[in-house]
Amino acid sequence: MNNTKPTPPALRKLLDDARQARARGDHAQAGQLAAHATQVDANCAEAHYLAGRICLDTRQQGRALEHLNRAVAIETENAEYTTYFALALAISCRYGQALQVANIAYALTPADPLTLDVLGGVYMQCNAFERANAMFRRATAALPDHAVVRFNAAVTATFTGNLAAAETHFGTCVALQPTYWPAYGLRSRLYRQTPDRNHVEALRTLLTEHAGDVDAQIHLHSALAKECEDLGDYAASFEHMRLGKAAARTRVDYQPQRDRAMVDALIAAFPGTVDSGSGYGSDEPIFVVGMPRSGTTLVERILSSHPDVHSAGELMDFGTQLCRLAPAGAPARLCPELIAQSHRYDWHQLGLRYVDATRPQTALKPRFIDKLPHNFLNLGLIAKALPKAKIICLRRHPLDTCLSNFREAFAENSAFHGYSFDLLDIGRFYIQFDRMMAHWNTVLPGRILQVDYETLVAEQEATTRKLLAHCDLEWHDACLAFQNNPSAVATASTAQVREGMHRRAVGRWEKFRPWLGELDALLREGGIDTSAA
Repeated sequence: MNNTKPTPPALRKLLDDARQARARGDHAQAGQLAAHATQVDANCAEAHYLAGRICLDTRQQGRALEHLNRAVAIETENAEYTTYFALALAISCRYGQALQVANIAYALTPADPLTLDVLGGVYMQCNAFERANAMFRRATAALPDHAVVRFNAAVTATFTGNLAAAETHFGTCVALQPTYWPAYGLRSRLYRQTPDRNHVEALRTLLTEHAGDVDAQIHLHSALAKECEDLGDYAASFEHMRLGKAAARTRVDYQPQRDRAMVDALIAAFPGTVDSGSGYGSDEPIFVVGMPRSGTTLVERILSSHPDVHSAGELMDFGTQLCRLAPAGAPARLCPELIAQSHRYDWHQLGLRYVDATRPQTALKPRFIDKLPHNFLNLGLIAKALPKAKIICLRRHPLDTCLSNFREAFAENSAFHGYSFDLLDIGRFYIQFDRMMAHWNTVLPGRILQVDYETLVAEQEATTRKLLAHCDLEWHDACLAFQNNPSAVATASTAQVREGMHRRAVGRWEKFRPWLGELDALLREGGIDTSAA
């Protein structure tokens, strides 16, 4: 039942004052005024909506959910309120619920372009990229001169394979707002640059003009690294990689010893063969893990070309449920202290909660792929919680893997990629990855199919047959033509995975050999074989 009664003057003043305080950045005052408004009239949807938005501003997700849920309950057909309730759910990692609420907001046909933009962002977080793209297209049509909306439209156009539209949107974005730095690096990655078609000189000019801007340095060096590599200037390319990563590293608190401690704790917690008899017996999940940039997306595209397999993207759900079900007294995050308490988990409940959290999107087909590379840390936990889940680990030449992580412009605030801003940190992380996988292969005999990227490229059909057999899937010819897979894909290599199988990325490290000496020595000292394949 919608609340359509007029707002009393005193309450209206409270709401207006709260909005003004929020607009000037005084979130404490805004929050107090909005909270008071909800006390004056507990059934005022606008008051709860405003209080919820302010709680989102101040990262009070629990209170935001309460207020926005209340606003939607009072005004059930308000598309804006419903959209922000979906956003609060997504921010709280409740992706299944967020998707359901987002679909309700979608059905209410939001008219405001910025609400459409927010709804598109919710769909992005829920890995519903086609619907996100539809929202951003509508927002762009209504606000063609809004740089952020253009950028969002460009990103989803990239994910859905419309590279020409993405290029147009990125170009318009930087024309409208030349300092919208992330657009430059993503634009450079859309196509292979050529001597007749590149942005090198324009990027260098911008780099000089904005020498004191850290954001500019990060993204412009990244764009130049890609374009110089395309043009065969590997020395310049590597130097731009180094400078861009060094600029980002100043913002990242990465400590390699934390990853070593995590791996040490996991090895100690799973000392022998893992007993997986008490978990949830669903055979739906297929986990594809490995170092980032090792070929996980390629395997995902091959498997999701099968009619019985849905690609769910890089799901955060296992880690989220792991922390929510943490035993009493254990920290609610993956850390050595929680791992030490892992024997106290209800494994059946963890597996059930994980599969349930992926709904409704993963109920479309009999099987689904969770392609979060860093789930390699969770494999012992996954094996106990989901004894019938299939696990595939991608391996790639160590120097190619490390270089590819160095080439990629991961976000500085990423929960997973703190290691990626220094070449030797990447090497240290790779050593821990290798230690972890060696242990899992020992204590989970027969559970993990290791796939070498180079072998997959060289022996596509034979390796594809092994993949399908490991997943108990019947042969299907479409898996050999993965480039025809129409589904959206969110990855740094989104353009490449829409091509057929090729060898361009095999042995890329050889082109950068002169600058990889320290990395090579570090890996060898850590017991990693870096000899050429």
